[in-house]
Amino acid sequence: MGGGGLLMSRLPAMAEEVAVVIPPPSLDEAASAAGLKTARFAGGCFWGVQGVFQHVKGVTNAVSGYAGGDKAEATYEAVSRGSTGHAETVEVTYDPTVVTYGQLLQVFFSVAHNPTQLNRQGPDHGPQYRSAVFPLNAEQKAVAEGYIAELDKTGAFGDRIVTTTDAAPAFYPAETYHQDFLTLNPTYPYIVYNDLPKIENLKTTFPQLYREAPVLVSSAKS
Repeated sequence: MGGGGLLMSRLPAMAEEVAVVIPPPSLDEAASAAGLKTARFAGGCFWGVQGVFQHVKGVTNAVSGYAGGDKAEATYEAVSRGSTGHAETVEVTYDPTVVTYGQLLQVFFSVAHNPTQLNRQGPDHGPQYRSAVFPLNAEQKAVAEGYIAELDKTGAFGDRIVTTTDAAPAFYPAETYHQDFLTLNPTYPYIVYNDLPKIENLKTTFPQLYREAPVLVSSAKS
């Protein structure tokens, strides 16, 4: 991932991401009164996934981290070995009166990553880069699994979706230097080649959900 020390292991480039235009899920979460909700998504390098969701209206925070493994090994150095069971994951806090869980899934599958790549994403390889939705309740699991089945039936991606929907026992925020990485490092080669195109795809594919100013972890803490 990224730049400096261990970060030099993240390679800079593959082909630019291409958005896949897909319909919203026919099943979505029930309408809710005011109150924030949480969702967790893994789709390769968390820099780009975090960056995408930070530009989605209704998202109040998006934190890069690790899910699917134990707390003791929830560090970048350990997870990068690919043997801890973790996936690089983004925990999204959102206002369901502005954006629904189903819409977040639509963005996730359409522009945030390629859900047909098994244990890899672009130039990054290993189970820590797997595609996963970590549902936090039965409703989220039903929406996610139903949507995957619908998308597979339409053949929207050409290949079968490999995204898993197993619940993760916990989420562990990543190190501070990983947070807001896309916004803070817009000229970093990996970001330029692999992640900035995702932001542009979000803007053009989902103009009704896009916001220009990202919501940052650093701002949420201040």
